[in-house]
Amino acid sequence: MSLEADLVTLLKRLKLGQAIPTLPDRLALARAQKLDYAAFLTLILADEVQRRDAQQLERRLLQAGFEERVTLDDFDWTTSIQLDRRHLNELFSLHFLQKKEHVLLIGPVGVGKTFLAQALGAAATRAGHSVLFRRADYLLRELGQARADHSFEAAFRKYLAPDLLLVDDFGLHRLSQQQSEDLYALIIERHRHASFVVTSNRDVSEWDGLFADPILANSALDRLANGAHQLVIDGPSYRAKLAPRPSSTEAAMP
Repeated sequence: MSLEADLVTLLKRLKLGQAIPTLPDRLALARAQKLDYAAFLTLILADEVQRRDAQQLERRLLQAGFEERVTLDDFDWTTSIQLDRRHLNELFSLHFLQKKEHVLLIGPVGVGKTFLAQALGAAATRAGHSVLFRRADYLLRELGQARADHSFEAAFRKYLAPDLLLVDDFGLHRLSQQQSEDLYALIIERHRHASFVVTSNRDVSEWDGLFADPILANSALDRLANGAHQLVIDGPSYRAKLAPRPSSTEAAMP
């Protein structure tokens, strides 16, 4: 048997089969550069570590549940969006995650809150943090359904587990008493242990009126909003820019 065939057999037995496609190139490189055995082994193992890291990242991105995969570099800065760029860049340093702090992205419809939240979540995922993205109505509906089928504890633990929980579009609807209690419990349990990123079309001053119980509201918002990083985004809707326009011919038609 040739050396290459022996290596292929050994790699398969060690469950390192994904290293086999690049083996001929690595052997050629080792011969050309006259690498010693230790250097060649390091090269093969480094390839395997890189592959496994990429696979693990892919799994974490899938588990995060993003609606789309975006990065800050993908954001369209040609729009008339107004925000504090220095504050935004500081958030993308992810220091708030290390400190278990929260982030609130506030602004009207269509200014990129969801986009930036998902970009922030993707950056956290690539940095090795566990992340979960959910729309607020979906999250609360899932917890409500879990109460009905007696799986609430498992559903609740799922939202406690990630380092970063992204809650999108909070404040579209007023909360029921049960939803108020569930959200209060989630905020209380995660506070000082893990971070939230929350997007909303409503100013934070309006949030207390969304809860069915003002006492729960004050207690929850004291933890979530007071001291949180608030990034206010303003400007025209980016979605309006993407809306289809009539052609010049169509516009000229009576």
